[in-house]
Amino acid sequence: MLPRTYDNQVCSVARALEAIGDRWTMLVVRDAFLGVRRFEDFQRDLDIARNVLADRLGRLVDDGILERRPYQEKPERFEYRLTEKGLSLWPVLVSLMKWGDRYAAPNGPPTLILHRDCGGEVDERFRCKVCGADVEARTAEARPGPAAPRRWPTAVP
Repeated sequence: MLPRTYDNQVCSVARALEAIGDRWTMLVVRDAFLGVRRFEDFQRDLDIARNVLADRLGRLVDDGILERRPYQEKPERFEYRLTEKGLSLWPVLVSLMKWGDRYAAPNGPPTLILHRDCGGEVDERFRCKVCGADVEARTAEARPGPAAPRRWPTAVP
């Protein structure tokens, strides 16, 4: 297995990859943006091994990208919410999505990012195509696109 750290790299890209640079981590973050909060829901949506998911959630909490909040006492259960640090990954995730839509989505985009205020689609520069407003994570919502799978996670409330 490849190491998780890039000790010989004096580079912010390498340091960012230490926190979010594997497939499962970014997919967990994506689902958190879509409103997934609980372990079982992440596991079901991602079809990820439980031990791998537990590891990724633990890393994301340790790195301050997600926070664990109790939602049930007996048995004790937790949900995972994006922190401010996690919310700041929104432009990274949307940029990756837009790149994937352009080069790896032959049937069209599976997800659309819309401006909550007017419903316009968000472009590559995080601006609403309808009203021209700058859009950020809290003013955007994800909706199924033309190539959406039948089962689609709920959007962030």
